Amino acid sequence: MVCAQEALADLELDRVLLIPVHTPPHKRLDDEPGAQHRLALCRLAAAGSEGIEVLSIEADRPGSSFTIDTLRSLHERDPDDELTFIVGADQALGLPEWREPAALLELAELGVAGREGVSEADVVEKLEALPGAAARVRFFSMPRIDISSSMIRARVAEGRPLRWLVPDAVAEYIAEHGLYGTPAR
Repeated sequence: MVCAQEALADLELDRVLLIPVHTPPHKRLDDEPGAQHRLALCRLAAAGSEGIEVLSIEADRPGSSFTIDTLRSLHERDPDDELTFIVGADQALGLPEWREPAALLELAELGVAGREGVSEADVVEKLEALPGAAARVRFFSMPRIDISSSMIRARVAEGRPLRWLVPDAVAEYIAEHGLYGTPAR
């Protein structure tokens, strides 16, 4: 949510769409709650956040979700919208190995959030092989907050509190539905 908020302000976007994936193509998680639970968690987290919305386009589409397919769908729905795909600098380093990275940069600018240990120069160097990448990448800063989804899942599995790490409604939903290894209430 901090990343979405900072991108919205620093990149001067009209809105940020949170789009939970149906099935991650490259990452399998233990105790994966499923797309509909992740969609509900995003909706709870974004509730009351001006300019941040949740879209179910990937959760509604079965199978693996690839960014290029989602960007094409968004472009087809609203061809006049200027799209910005928001990623952390660590993820941006891997973009050349993604499915159709050049096409991704044709459809959307890349909004890159700063991450410790990854410089803007590292990202620019890694992306320079992609046609026109230099003109399609915008960096924004983000406060350093060491909270990750894997850390949240681990805390839940260990029975540790989530207060102040996620919105209260998200913590309540996780407990109520017994997600990530907790017994349901």
